[in-house]
Amino acid sequence: MDRLRCGMMTVLLAFAALLAGPARAQAPEQLPSPHIAIELIAETDRPAPGGSVTLAFDSKPQPGWHGYWQNPGDAGLATKYSWTLPRGVTADAVAYPVPQRLLLAGIMNHVYEGPFAPLVTLRLPPDLKAGASLPIAVKLDYLVCTQEICVPEKRELALTLTVGDGAIPVENRTRFDQWRAALPKPLGADATFEAANGKVRLGIPFPAGAKLDDGWFFPITDGAISYSAKQKLVRDGDRLVIETEGKGGTAPIEGVLATGGGRGLSLRAMPGTVPPASGTASAANGEGGGKTGWSAALLAFGGAVLGGLLLNIMPCVFPILSLKALSLAKGKADGARPRAEALAYTAGVVLVCIALGGVLLGLRAAGSAVGWAFQLQDPHVILILLLLVTAIALNLAGLFELSTPGFLNRAAARGTGGAFATGALAAFIATPCTGPFMGAALGAALILPWYAALAIFAGLGLGIALPFLLLGFIPALRRMLPRPGAWMETFRRILSIPMFLTAIALAWVLGRQTGVDGMALGLLVLLGFAVVLWAAGRRQARGSGFGVVAGILLLLITVAGLWLMSRVPPPRAATTAASADGAEPFSEARLNALVAEGRPVFVYFTADWCLTCKVNEKAAIETETTRKAFAEHKVAVLVGDWTNGDATLGRFIEQHNRAGVPLYLWYAPGEPAPRVLPQILTPSMLAELAGGAGAGG
Repeated sequence: MDRLRCGMMTVLLAFAALLAGPARAQAPEQLPSPHIAIELIAETDRPAPGGSVTLAFDSKPQPGWHGYWQNPGDAGLATKYSWTLPRGVTADAVAYPVPQRLLLAGIMNHVYEGPFAPLVTLRLPPDLKAGASLPIAVKLDYLVCTQEICVPEKRELALTLTVGDGAIPVENRTRFDQWRAALPKPLGADATFEAANGKVRLGIPFPAGAKLDDGWFFPITDGAISYSAKQKLVRDGDRLVIETEGKGGTAPIEGVLATGGGRGLSLRAMPGTVPPASGTASAANGEGGGKTGWSAALLAFGGAVLGGLLLNIMPCVFPILSLKALSLAKGKADGARPRAEALAYTAGVVLVCIALGGVLLGLRAAGSAVGWAFQLQDPHVILILLLLVTAIALNLAGLFELSTPGFLNRAAARGTGGAFATGALAAFIATPCTGPFMGAALGAALILPWYAALAIFAGLGLGIALPFLLLGFIPALRRMLPRPGAWMETFRRILSIPMFLTAIALAWVLGRQTGVDGMALGLLVLLGFAVVLWAAGRRQARGSGFGVVAGILLLLITVAGLWLMSRVPPPRAATTAASADGAEPFSEARLNALVAEGRPVFVYFTADWCLTCKVNEKAAIETETTRKAFAEHKVAVLVGDWTNGDATLGRFIEQHNRAGVPLYLWYAPGEPAPRVLPQILTPSMLAELAGGAGAGG
């Protein structure tokens, strides 16, 4: 009844505003410009048959005016959309950004007082012909208000799309990523609510370290809670408890938890039992809770250190670590030199990890859906890594020698410039790998404050550098190293093998990203690079130096290769190859359809440059044990290929608190949320899941 009275009050106010200006009402064409300027923008004007296109209602209220959220609160009216679409084209529900609160005379309004952009996705049928015209039109009926008056407005918006290849211009992708960043992210797990005696208590799964500046729950479900009542928020470990007034009910309560700074989480709360909060770190309307944040940050820091430590066994890092360890074996067992080398190596590793983490956080703050190892989604970076790794492999194989430049040694304390550069290189080429402990740690970095996030990236670097750091500072460990001898040269040659294997893997990734033409160009550039290194090695064999000319030629070949790589046409579009029998390319629409059918679904996200992904695929996913179990229990398999940094996949991965691949999800029939699987899989684990799903189905 309160909501009805408030709605009637709003309509009466709007009607009174119209009566106050009868001349304008009788002549709509003389009305002033709308109080909310709205522009309909398509992310691409050439959507592909069977694909989708996102439209944005780019809305800019005049100063002093505000528009309304999908649930306007105690007063106001939700916008009505009347679509006129071509045959077979359908429109999803409109997705709204996180709203703001406006309390006037005890009446709560859910509003937008600044620019905002609701988004809607149109689905296209697969039988459309290329070049066909798609006229899109929509009529909007909405209410716009100040703190004193309300005015109903109507808008008719239209645009024409052309069926094409679905390519999204860079400037459009940036704008839409920024608008999507303002949408609430799915919580990923059901909340619970309990109602009794006019009170409602919600229990929401919420990481203890997640930031909560100005928490408030905006209900989408009408009438479940009182909009204007105070909300008491209490942090209780990995749970957030909200107490307020309301009647609840037996139906789920859907809504958005605003966490401050325009961020929010969309959630659904099921009826159940919600124990009162026992945590001591409480927050009224979003204040407090700082201590639990630091505990989560410390836990994530520890996970990052352990994850970085395990990266040292990767084939691209282990040879570098081994060489640095043997360099200590050649020197004195005691003294300041080993400690200086270890500190310089650690500084190089940690600074590169922090720099990569800082760029990652900056890109995400700008709206880009990127994750860890984002730089490897660019074929230019892959080409640079291919040249570097091959040069290291040829150096280990004895083709040439390359000492640290004198100016670098003089610039670094105690001549440790080579150790610093080696550490920086080790960190850079280790980024394609993730493993145990790293996934959750880097995922936590995306929701913690920036300073805590950078500390986690520093922890990753510390883990990578830890073995060499311990060798530098503990003489007993150095004395355990084998004595220097002729065997070291043989061992060095052996270490070139994993580096050559890494180079082959990088060439394969380059081919997957740019096609056969791009891989052939990369190998041609690599050949020129290797010829120059061979010529420099011949000079060194005659007692001369490496040669300035050789250095200039290497630089010119690299620059020319990068320029030519940018000219390579993109490979022909192809469907994602299924790694496992019966696997399909991932799409949220297909996932939702399979879940609605009640089938168990295994979803995995991979990338060609992710070593852990490929190991899991060969050792667990594509095994005969897994195939038989999945076939027997009718498990659907969806594969998301993130090799080229697909923004849609990036946003889905982010919703599950992960910073990159691999990500493995198990959707069991009847369960509302997926189970996030470990980053190391086994055939027995997957077969067990399939058997449980079949029994439960």
